Amino acid sequence: MRRFARALLATTVLLALASTAKADPPADIDATVQQLMANDGVPGMAVGIVEGGKTVLAKGYGVRELGKPAPVDARTLFQIGSTTKAFTSAALALLAEQGKLGWDDRVVDHLPEFQMADPYVTREFTLRDLLTHRSGLGLGAGDLTFMNHADFTRAEVVKALRWLKPQTSFRSQFAYDNVLYAVAGVVIERDSGKVWEYFVRDRLLRPIGMFDSTTDEAARYLNADRAQGHARLGPPFRGEGAQSVLDEKQGLGASVFPAGGIMSSATDMSRWIAVQLAHGQLADGKSRLWSEASAAEMWKPVTLIPPRSGPKPLAAPPPQFQEYALGWFLWDYKGHKIIEHAGGTPGFLTEVVLIPQKNTGFVIMQNSEDLAFKALMYTLLDHYLDLPKTDWGKAYLDAGNLRKAAAKTALATAEKPARIVPQTLDAASLVGQFKDNWYGAMDVQSDQSGLVLTMRKTPGMHAVLKRINGDMYLARWIDPAIEPANVTFVAGEDGKVAHVTMNAASPLADFSYDYQDLDFTPVTPRP
Repeated sequence: MRRFARALLATTVLLALASTAKADPPADIDATVQQLMANDGVPGMAVGIVEGGKTVLAKGYGVRELGKPAPVDARTLFQIGSTTKAFTSAALALLAEQGKLGWDDRVVDHLPEFQMADPYVTREFTLRDLLTHRSGLGLGAGDLTFMNHADFTRAEVVKALRWLKPQTSFRSQFAYDNVLYAVAGVVIERDSGKVWEYFVRDRLLRPIGMFDSTTDEAARYLNADRAQGHARLGPPFRGEGAQSVLDEKQGLGASVFPAGGIMSSATDMSRWIAVQLAHGQLADGKSRLWSEASAAEMWKPVTLIPPRSGPKPLAAPPPQFQEYALGWFLWDYKGHKIIEHAGGTPGFLTEVVLIPQKNTGFVIMQNSEDLAFKALMYTLLDHYLDLPKTDWGKAYLDAGNLRKAAAKTALATAEKPARIVPQTLDAASLVGQFKDNWYGAMDVQSDQSGLVLTMRKTPGMHAVLKRINGDMYLARWIDPAIEPANVTFVAGEDGKVAHVTMNAASPLADFSYDYQDLDFTPVTPRP
């Protein structure tokens, strides 16, 4: 039986190789990329394409930073965001093949300090659960512990999990998260003896030949050939206005690098794609990083995703199925199976797409938050699947304009509420120290500028509060790259502040600004 299985597998591989995609990228790829960048005002982009195990395109376009001449090239580093998750999954696969862990091991058997809000969930939570977004937590729960370089260690992120309240029952629904990948990073450290940064560098990046790519901040700053992130910071909201260069040292905190901390280039990511398509086999054709069995495990669907929650191509037809595997989305495009993951960090967006039946894959990276990367993704899918051409640039411009118009309407409604609610708490009674169990400390002080709110663990989250309605205030942070928040002070039966809650002010805010999960209470009783 084993001999037959090997023969069948070899035949399958040969058939897959015979069914490769078109021999070349689109003839007009340069003009297409440049037009999409011009449509959206994207400063820089890099594209890598792999066909039949070979890189057929690795190229940069535009500039690394607006106002400076240095061009993007094939080796320019971009933050690849959540496409890092597949590297963390592969790192666990290596440890599984060493016998140091199993996908269905309980997390507490590797991290005794791991604790969720529900004791049953704590006891039953597996390593597979860490990677598949079915924990019961809400969308983006806990992300404020790493946004804008928040000052949390991985150990603190693990410890804070017990305070995050579940939104659904365990393993019943898909809700994308990042903090559990940080936990996976701690598992890797505990079982290998190396921190995630060095394990991924030494056991994945270097064997693949991804020598430019970085897993830690110190290394990324040593490479001058790196892109700077850009965003439109408004007004009236993020996504509008002119491009601004973001402070790269105010990006993701290192605590969550296992979920989104790698920087890489078109050249290096093309090598990663080739290894993925070869199911772990390296370019020399002899060495393997992981086995066929591990490759199948990482691509095996685990969590069913409702159509409204999976990859959201604003202008594209909805897929017929969507699922999440170990660090990868699985879905179909017009009947063709796609293995894909997008990544986003402040100022950067990345897309990695694998088309296994065509033995083809590609990566798109850009140093802005515009939608050009999605338009290019569907353009390349149409090309490699031999589908009719669509003007995806126009489709995404139109869809983006509709989305912005809806956001403006929502913001206008919020600024002029139909019902004016009276203020019940005077400004002096709001001053004090507050604490949320999972985030930590917040201060409200009063000075000549008015009420001032400071989130102690996140640089730049310092704002003069502007009263909107009743006891709700708007916090526009001194760092304009941070999404503004509505801050509501809730009175208790004694007429004093009992709770402080928040929510994102903009309807277009990234879900990682999970203000809605905060519940601050006074640190000391009020006089």
